[in-house]
Amino acid sequence: PPGRLLGNRWSPRARRKRVRLLPWVRLLAGAVLMAVATAAALAVEVPETRRDALLHLLRHDCGSCHGMTLGGGLGPPLTPQALAGKAALALEATILFGRPGTPMPPWRGMLSEAEVRWLVEVLKTGVAP
Repeated sequence: PPGRLLGNRWSPRARRKRVRLLPWVRLLAGAVLMAVATAAALAVEVPETRRDALLHLLRHDCGSCHGMTLGGGLGPPLTPQALAGKAALALEATILFGRPGTPMPPWRGMLSEAEVRWLVEVLKTGVAP
């Protein structure tokens, strides 16, 4: 039957299917490895003492425009529900480069890219009061 193992070999049809799937399997495996590596890198790149300072900045500096509970104010809300459909890279770019024509300033000179990635992760999962 097509798509079955014949003795010690795959049938031609099964071999073609296998060959077509291999790039997708490799891509998926690569994406999973990247996600795991990124999560591990985030934990290492931002020291605990700096995390406390970043949370303070988030609550007070960001909170001055986005609301003290980050539920919105002059700026839009930064709650997990409000950010659910937003790509992490887009949020990182907004923090790093600001929004021209709006009160949102660029934070690139004050925050590293690793710190911004960490802040975005915190925002997407929720900030404890």
